[in-house]
Order: sequence, then structure tokens, then C-alpha cells
Amino acid sequence: MLTRLEVQGFKNLLNVNIDFGPFTCIAGANGIGKSNVFDAIEFLATMASEPLMEAAQKVRGASGVRGGDPRDLFWDGYREHPREMHLAAEMIVPDLVEDDLGAVAKATTTFLRYEVSIRYAPPSGESSIGRLVLTREELRHITRGDAPKHLKFPHSAKHFRSSVVAGQRRGGAFLSTEERENGTVINVHGDGGSFGKPQPRAAARAGRTVLSTVTTNDYPTILAARREMQSWRRLALEPSALRAPDDFSAARTMSANGLHLASTLFRIATESDRDGIEGDPEAVYARVSSRLSDLAGLGVEGVSVEPDPVREVFTLFLREQGGLRLPARALSEGTLRFLALCVLLEDPTVSGLICMEEPENGIHPANLPAIVELVRDLAVDPSEGPGIENPFRQVIVNTHSPGVVQLCEPEDLLLAEVVHKKVSDGSVVSSLSLLPFRGSWRATANTPTFSEVDLIEFLTPPPGRHIQLPLDLAI
Repeated sequence: MLTRLEVQGFKNLLNVNIDFGPFTCIAGANGIGKSNVFDAIEFLATMASEPLMEAAQKVRGASGVRGGDPRDLFWDGYREHPREMHLAAEMIVPDLVEDDLGAVAKATTTFLRYEVSIRYAPPSGESSIGRLVLTREELRHITRGDAPKHLKFPHSAKHFRSSVVAGQRRGGAFLSTEERENGTVINVHGDGGSFGKPQPRAAARAGRTVLSTVTTNDYPTILAARREMQSWRRLALEPSALRAPDDFSAARTMSANGLHLASTLFRIATESDRDGIEGDPEAVYARVSSRLSDLAGLGVEGVSVEPDPVREVFTLFLREQGGLRLPARALSEGTLRFLALCVLLEDPTVSGLICMEEPENGIHPANLPAIVELVRDLAVDPSEGPGIENPFRQVIVNTHSPGVVQLCEPEDLLLAEVVHKKVSDGSVVSSLSLLPFRGSWRATANTPTFSEVDLIEFLTPPPGRHIQLPLDLAI
């Protein structure tokens, strides 16, 4: 769970600090950089697995496409000045993780703060390209005594915090940065604290974060942080992927684009639970179809996945109230996206952070309450401890839809706007700012906030509208 994100020098995030809860909605106009928050999260997640340059290639560039110039990721990256970004994430990590060899590791503590700094090194020759250099990396624990100051969102200390903030650390950092005569060194410290000699890694020659190199249970807490960051996903459901049938050998976990929807629902419906009790397919299909029936105008009688032993494929079917059976390829885009979220809701194996761009896309205005409620229900309930019935999931969405904003609780909103700031050279620049609701748990003293007045563009009808309800019907 990502509880706080701090970004300096990444795209138009000049200096952004965000506290997150189980559910967060970032609202703002098109084209102001809301998606850059997701890009920063995605960059952190990808750096936990890939070398720096490969991670940069997988993040959207300035033109909106992936695989561009790494300078796209830096603030004012094409002007001749030092280019460096700083990212920090406070997170709750799993206490038990599996390493790359299949061994289970137990983290010493589960509430951590990770910091990384990266600079751009210009090319050394005309035919070469610039590269990214690791300049600082830190991983430190947040004590249980300090946890209430960092977990700011409303939650149950007894049921939620006590179950997710576990263990303790008596020593110093798990990763620390040291400047030596021969360059910057990232020290890797064992879970035993101050005992044992730290293992130094040369930052300039690393080509990747040190955290991404930990693959075995020798450093269980670093591994837990890596696994947590690797679980952060950006959901971008594509109709073509959602409509595709799955062969019997296909993965049984839905991809970020919605691929393997049918095989995933089949696995959820038929798999045994942890006690070895066989699954109840009819009960699972009934819950999915019941939730899908929340969509107005869609008469759903049932949902099922049918294996075809001849073609060796799984096909998802929706049965309408009139008896008509429709395969997934015949369903509308909005119905498919809603169905995919219903399947995620049923999947107890899906945990971690889910980022979603404009979940209202393809959804009829009458169905906005249903989609907003479904997205909120995907997130963990912080009044209870996480478990099978309350998966430890976190959801962040962005939107420009007035309908979505009006359906969100004010404390769940962050208002995105462009602000003008004076930088060290005296020039005035534009950057993204995210404002919490005044009086909410995110608001702090001496920091900007927003009120209902700032939401006028989301709460009032557009000027020049030609159709409106008569007064006697609007009351």
C-alpha cells in the first residue's frame, strides 16, 4: 500500500507531496498532467524490476508514447541544466514474500520509506545517447510508534493498523548512500540491524537500483519492498483484450489490459480455498452477475465461463433475462470494463495498488453511481483487518468527469490544477499541484486546500446548454 508519494523534478511534478488512503480520486481538467502522477508510480514500480534505461523506456514520454528520450522524464529536460529527479514512497509491504528461488522470506518490519535520486548523464559522443545514473538510494523503516503520524487516513488502529504494521527494526537503514573518494556507494544492510558488515554497491556503475537486484531471501525486508512496488499496476482495460477467448494454457490472472478475463473468472469460480474446500462456481457467477446487473438497461440473468474441450478454449458468456446468450466479443465496451472490475472484486489474489485512468469511459451517465461504487469497493476497508473477505487493495483514479467528482466523498478527492512558481534562477514556471479538501485528513497547516467553491466547474451545468428539466420536474 502506497501511503505517501513525494516527487521532485519528474515531468511537470516540480515538487508534489501526496498522502494516499485506500481510495483516492484525482480530479482536474484535461492535459494538465494528472497522468504524470501515475507515470511516477509506474516508474518506481518498473525500476524495481528493470534497469534504469529500460524502465524509462516503458514510461510515457512527452509525446504520450513510450520508448522516447529519457530526458522526457525530467523537469524541463531539454534545457541545458543539471537534470535530476527525486522520488520517495512510504509504503506498507507484505510481511511474507517469496524470492526468485521459491523460498519464503519474512520481513523484519512492514512500514518503510524508500527514496531514490536519478540524474541524466549527457552522451559522450555524437553517436551515443544519454543515460540515467543512480545518485542516491535509501530504504528505512517507520516505527510502530510513528505509524499514526504517517497513516493519516481514517482507520481502525485495533483491526487495521495493528495487522498491517508489524515487526520492528533496532538498527539503521536497509539501504543507505555514502560518498567515498572513488564515488557514490549504496550500502546494503542486513535485517540484523547494525550487526554484520554492509555490502557496498557502486552507484555510478549499477545501471539499476540496488533494490531491484535483491532476488533471494538474504535481505527479506528489501525483498518485501521490491515485491510491494512490483505489485503496483496501471489498469488500462482494452476492449480487444477483454473480448478475446483464452486457450487452456493461458494465464489465469487478468493482465493490466484485461487479457485473460475468461480464464481468470474460471479460476476464481473453480479453485479450492486455503482449507482445500472446493470452489462454488454457481455462487461466484451469481455474485458477478448480481453486481453486473447494477448497470441500468442491462438485463442480466447470469454470467458463466464455459470450457470447450474440442477447441480447448474458455469463453465467457452473459445470459440476458430474455434467455439470449452473448459471448464476451458481443458485449459493449462499457459492459466489458465493468465486468472486468467485477471479476477483480472477486479475486482474492489481487492485492496492491491499482491505478485507473478515467474509469467512467464507455459508461452511460446513468451508470456512473454503479461504476464509482464498484471502484470504491475494490479498495480495502480500513475499519477492518485485511483478509480473504477484505483484500489489501488500494485504488487511485483520475478523472475530469463532473459526474464522478459529484459522487466522490470530498475527503477522497485531490483537485489537480496548474500553478505558477518562481524557481531559483528567478523565472516563473508552471507545475502541477494537487490540493486536498479543506478540513479533510489530507489537509495540513499552512498548505493550500480546496473547498466546494473551487469545484464550480464540476458542479454547475455547462453554459449555453439547450436542454434542461422543467422546474417542476427538477425539484
